[in-house]
Amino acid sequence: MNNLVRDDGLEGKVAVISGAGSGIGRALAVAYARAGAKTVAGYYPGDPHDVQETVDAVRAAGGECHPVAVDVRSTEQVDALAEQAIQRFGSLDIAVASAGILRRAPLAEMTDQVWDDMLSVDLTGVLRLFRSSARHMGDSGGSMVAVSSIAGGVYGWDDHAHYAASKSGLLGLCRSLATELAPRGIRVNTVIPGLIESPQSLDAKNSLGAEGLKAAGKLIPKGRVGTVDELARTIRFLTSDDAAYITGQQLIVDGGLTVRWPS
Repeated sequence: MNNLVRDDGLEGKVAVISGAGSGIGRALAVAYARAGAKTVAGYYPGDPHDVQETVDAVRAAGGECHPVAVDVRSTEQVDALAEQAIQRFGSLDIAVASAGILRRAPLAEMTDQVWDDMLSVDLTGVLRLFRSSARHMGDSGGSMVAVSSIAGGVYGWDDHAHYAASKSGLLGLCRSLATELAPRGIRVNTVIPGLIESPQSLDAKNSLGAEGLKAAGKLIPKGRVGTVDELARTIRFLTSDDAAYITGQQLIVDGGLTVRWPS
């Protein structure tokens, strides 16, 4: 049996992931474990999903994972999350912002508080993580990825203007940080997921729900919605040496949805 040696540069790297208690963040922590990278798994204490399941899945994949409770609306807590990577593993090489909330709110119900809460998590929360992580990335540089959405990143979405505004804002944030941080060897990119089956999208009240996803899958050239594992592998690629010359970009991961002619 041949022993294949990975050459993507992820072996021994340390990644901080917000929103790692479930969904994309959990799948990414497992993907990193398979690549030999260690993770600091930021999770929101109010999340109904158990972060221990993330830890167990990472260990089952042969990796190391340190869970840290964090509310990305708090600068102090996000700073502490990044510092945990140094204290626990001695370095911080990768930061992935996958924490996010999704709330349905028609314009007539869009109070300032509803708007501000969404942006504080889905946009400013990303800034907080990247700002904190950049302080700890050394001479060897690093990589950052923000998880945007096809809603805002490509399309509009009725009853979700605050969500779309946040996700659209990530594109400008990451382009600008890519140019600012490039001299330090830090790459910054954005993934734009299409329809991905996750705890968030399965929420029928605020998103499509199971039946909505099933119906939407018929509109996608691939014939189905995507999985969190597929998106996680894309993010892993963007933070690896295989993507060493990619920065300031937005990668749409949608099974071909945005290139299909309406019919």
